[in-house]
Amino acid sequence: MLLIQLTGLSGAGKSTLAHAVQQRLMALGHKVEVIDGDVYRSHICSDLGFSKSDRIENIRRLGLIGLTLAKHGVIVILAAINPYEAARNALQNESPNVRTVFLSCSLEALKQNDVKGLYKRALLPKGDPDYLDHFTGVSAPYEIPLSPHLVLQTHEETVDVSSQKLLDFIVGQLEEESFPEGASL
Repeated sequence: MLLIQLTGLSGAGKSTLAHAVQQRLMALGHKVEVIDGDVYRSHICSDLGFSKSDRIENIRRLGLIGLTLAKHGVIVILAAINPYEAARNALQNESPNVRTVFLSCSLEALKQNDVKGLYKRALLPKGDPDYLDHFTGVSAPYEIPLSPHLVLQTHEETVDVSSQKLLDFIVGQLEEESFPEGASL
């Protein structure tokens, strides 16, 4: 089965889209699991910080869980920032059934829709007691995927439009998996 790794900055819509598409896929009769990076970080990855090596280890662990579920016929949607191309590629190299979906959202749009106040805190002076360090896209790097399988412009389209595009992409991947080239119905 498939493992879809959603990647994008904080607030780009990874969890929102993952859960919306999960519901739609389940309504079509599929088994689907969302691995939400925020949720898993507080449990399975609670020993990790935000250094590059810890972020890569975070994705390695989440990917292992996802690939295990996928081997058992579950569609897995991994919703995590996943800022490093090396980590995304390593996960893709583990299985031919891993797909990368980039949620592109401008930093300006993210700052405007900063419901958690994270960007505001990350942009404070370093000496400020509320300053948030190691924040991806501001004080920590985010490497834009070089060749994602799908790009969603979440700052330009509604959740419904992005969800439908992601759903169509996943269903298309399932159809390719079920009927490889040259196979007849």
